[in-house]
Amino acid sequence: MIEFLVRKLTRRDDLSPAEQAALRGLRGRVRDVDRGRDIIEMRAKVDHSSLLVSGMAGRYLTLHDGPRQFTEISVPGDFIDLHGFVMKQLDHGVLAFSDCRVFEVPHHEILALTEAYPHLARLFWLETVVDSAIHRQWLLALGRQDGPARLARLLCELYLRLEAVELTRRRRMDLPLTQSQLGETLGFSTVHTNRTIQILREQRLITWRDQEVEILDWDGLVALAEFDGGYLRLVKAPV
Repeated sequence: MIEFLVRKLTRRDDLSPAEQAALRGLRGRVRDVDRGRDIIEMRAKVDHSSLLVSGMAGRYLTLHDGPRQFTEISVPGDFIDLHGFVMKQLDHGVLAFSDCRVFEVPHHEILALTEAYPHLARLFWLETVVDSAIHRQWLLALGRQDGPARLARLLCELYLRLEAVELTRRRRMDLPLTQSQLGETLGFSTVHTNRTIQILREQRLITWRDQEVEILDWDGLVALAEFDGGYLRLVKAPV
């Protein structure tokens, strides 16, 4: 259940055998969530944090009249609500973009782990710091970039995050969002989303067939997005 998280953390820092064993020894509940259903409801009070084991999910906020905005996409190995450990009540919901499996770890388990292994506590802290960095990058894109650059930035980010947990294939990745959900992520209408995908196709930067995205020109996509993936902190550096 914990292997994708271990892969990601070892990209950031070395884990001792004892730390890896402690992570694998976490106790919790496995839950399957169907595509299109909430994994966590809006403003839920939580006594556990959910690790995404498989699938893809999106954090979202809504207004009273119904419009929805996704504020982050979670991939396997991500705690989708680790900050709930200290917040206790969330300010958002989390939707399953695909069929998902989550591992719900009670907060008392996380407390015991982080007290016994301060290094893991710092790595979990880093997880929430990277979450914040992702939010800042998305704000920049939403406020200052045009449609093609905004989509290019998202694809670059997701590719690196999936690559870190070994879920990419020769510049290919699965992206199970509908065009409507993608629009709710990028701040576009569904029509604008489709047009923006077509622009990247016409520029020979990507192909997009069903749920599979292939990046044909990584350097070109990075240049269009003005993308620097350092904020994802996927290099090894002690914490």
